[in-house]
Amino acid sequence: MRHFDLSPLYRSTVGFDRLFNMIDQMTGPEAGVATYPPYNIERKGENEYRITVAVAGFAESDIMIETRENTLLIRGGKDARQENDGTRPEVLYQGIAARAFERRFQLADHVQVRGASLENGLLHVDLVREIPEAAKPRRIAIGNGGAQLEGQAVPTEPKAA
Repeated sequence: MRHFDLSPLYRSTVGFDRLFNMIDQMTGPEAGVATYPPYNIERKGENEYRITVAVAGFAESDIMIETRENTLLIRGGKDARQENDGTRPEVLYQGIAARAFERRFQLADHVQVRGASLENGLLHVDLVREIPEAAKPRRIAIGNGGAQLEGQAVPTEPKAA
């Protein structure tokens, strides 16, 4: 159940549909349901991030990481043949969860996965935001009589007087 109305934002913005849909999903009735496996999101620098997921009991071959359309998907699951091949001992009590999981993270524009590592039961996914030169702010000089080419940018630093 959403506690606020987004319709004024829909009327006065263009191109933010994905953002508003994401807010709807996070505040919907199923928000907060998925709690396995636990994870942390850390900011390591101005444009560097790390997602750490607790995946105790999973090997590298049991985990799949994929990015598609600004979504990071981390999926894990044990191979059923491995568990039923008779080489695994009988488990009397299982307190370490090893059930299949799927975690999705919405990535902002220009956020790329730099790498992933698995150590001590923790999966670390390193992310970096790299804004392309064309998307960075530019100052456009005003030319008189068309002397300057259209769209030619000049540095944004003011000149010293």
